[in-house]
Amino acid sequence: MKFIPTIRHVADDLAIEAVTDEQELVIEYRDETNRPWWKFFDEYEYRQNSYEKSGHKWFKWFDERDTKEDKKLILKLDLLLTCYSLAVYWVKYLDQTNVNNAYVSGMREDLGFKGNDLVNVQAMYLLPFMFMLPKVPLNIVIPAMDLCWGIMTLLCCKIHSVAALKVIRFFVGVFESGFVPTAYFLMGSWYKPSEVARRAGFFYMGQFLGLLSSGLLASAALDLDGVGGFEGWRWVFIVDAIATLPLAVIGFFVIPGTPDKCVSLFLTDDEIRRCRLRMKPYATETTAVEKKKFFSWELWKPLLTTWRMPLLVLVACIFFNNNSGTSGSFILWLKSLTDSEGNQRYTNQKINQLSSVAPGLGFVYVYSASLFADMFKCRWGAIAITQTLNFIGCVILAVWDVSEAAKWFAFCLQYTSWSMSPSYFGWVSDIMRHDPQAYAIVIVAMNMMGQSTQAWVSVLVFPTEESPRFTKGFATCAACAFGCVVGGIAVLYFYKRDEKRICHKNGIILVGSAVECIEAEKDNTTDRKESIKGDDIKVDDIRVSASSESVNYQ
Repeated sequence: MKFIPTIRHVADDLAIEAVTDEQELVIEYRDETNRPWWKFFDEYEYRQNSYEKSGHKWFKWFDERDTKEDKKLILKLDLLLTCYSLAVYWVKYLDQTNVNNAYVSGMREDLGFKGNDLVNVQAMYLLPFMFMLPKVPLNIVIPAMDLCWGIMTLLCCKIHSVAALKVIRFFVGVFESGFVPTAYFLMGSWYKPSEVARRAGFFYMGQFLGLLSSGLLASAALDLDGVGGFEGWRWVFIVDAIATLPLAVIGFFVIPGTPDKCVSLFLTDDEIRRCRLRMKPYATETTAVEKKKFFSWELWKPLLTTWRMPLLVLVACIFFNNNSGTSGSFILWLKSLTDSEGNQRYTNQKINQLSSVAPGLGFVYVYSASLFADMFKCRWGAIAITQTLNFIGCVILAVWDVSEAAKWFAFCLQYTSWSMSPSYFGWVSDIMRHDPQAYAIVIVAMNMMGQSTQAWVSVLVFPTEESPRFTKGFATCAACAFGCVVGGIAVLYFYKRDEKRICHKNGIILVGSAVECIEAEKDNTTDRKESIKGDDIKVDDIRVSASSESVNYQ
């Protein structure tokens, strides 16, 4: 049936590929003799030459050199991928944060929560569910996960004990945990590295939309208290499930798979060919690099013996523990506030409404960070700025004995922590662009290890019985924020070192001093080194155009 998504067998146009392969690359000759020290912080110094940089404007959604057909294609991909991913991420966080909202709306009293029961429930949904992304049909997997966690969320309205809630939340976590790495892998398969940051920023706003609307929906659900025999907090889960389940059906028809295994009902054959051609230089397709057996040492050796996987996973683990928002600290603090007579200052509805303030500001933080990364070609800078603000907020909360206004300020900075995610994960997509199989392993490992550490760290540093003053928790988040800054600079160092070695492939020829040039072979088993001096330059597989450029540091 033509309305059921199936793999599209679209042959590549060899004539067009041959013409594309023959296109000339503008070369920039760059004298490194008097290179200033501060160029170390220029992330794209060896990634793009001046000609390529001039074709990308931060305030424009498309690149300057995108054709009319390319813009139409990218816009279609944005509707199919970015908008759908945002919607699913929104309901994902609705289903994750509804426990906090239900907890302060009567569930604690009805189910008899004690001690750290709330933290133990939250840890359940952080357990990872790892699978191999290049091998799964994404148009089946993502909707299936969405459907399953939506059903589990709906079942929460029927629970009558903390133990039952833990079991159901465990399965919610199993089905939810694979979505983020899958979404990033999907975007990395269809978008160029220079296009990922803005899309990832837009997609990641779904997280804050979930946090923001969760409190508002919970407040509205409390008005349904008694309807159908359900308490108001039970309606929180019902409303979230109603928002979740339709997206599972839509995803089956919307998700296009990957360019190599496309199942889209909305892309034409020519558009599929164009997508493959656009992504060919970045080796994001399985046809670009021969796939290795998953348990072979040939696959794992370069991952484990180079800096990429160990460092990227380490920074991810630090990043996953830099946020205090998921602990419910803000909403628990609001609930602890009292008036002059010692009574609870805000009603449950008002608490749910005020709890939307911090994630609402997260919209501004996450997209501002993504724009900064694009505008200044500085992903490490976006990480450093957001985590510095996060560090300040966490230190204020760790001190705690400050004015109420200072606490409001600190809680409003909570979600600067997550704002580095689009920049960092987009950077990882760029770093791992030469091998899609290795990229899939690294992106899943980052989420798997990050979520695993978050599961036990949250239990240790955010015990509910210490609320709302989580001294250990806020101090841990401050330390992790600082660690993210240090980790980002470390990634910058190794990233630039590797890009410098292959800068001739990016249209940059270093002259004026002895420069090491490493040509990576397809099998990644041998490296060829050249010494390039003055005008004595030899570069394979690059045709230099007559209009080359020259850059000298004065």
